[in-house]
Amino acid sequence: MTIEELYEQIGGDYEQAKRVLRMDKLIDKHIRKLATNGIIEALIAAGDALDPTAMFEAAHAVKGYCANLGLTRIADLASELSEEYRPGNPRKMSDEEVREKLDEVRECYRRAVEGVEQYESALN
Repeated sequence: MTIEELYEQIGGDYEQAKRVLRMDKLIDKHIRKLATNGIIEALIAAGDALDPTAMFEAAHAVKGYCANLGLTRIADLASELSEEYRPGNPRKMSDEEVREKLDEVRECYRRAVEGVEQYESALN
């Protein structure tokens, strides 16, 4: 499996990752860290607690990280959540809607991690 095939499998935007990171070697390095860097877990934990400050900070971090990696669906969801919890912004979503977005983040993340695991297995 190539890095491009991985991106196709997980619904990522390889071209976006290539524009930002410029080299397959860097894309490979960072996508492989997805399951271990803790950034998505921090967002999910903040969401489970519905902690506004932690939600904003974690969602903002996930948005940037995933946008740079071309994981656009997760980045888009994180962007919505960061705007929902941006200090000074009025809340527009119900807690249930926030939980639904977090469930979608979990699912996209799960698929991406499974894809990365398959990618790593194919390389070994």
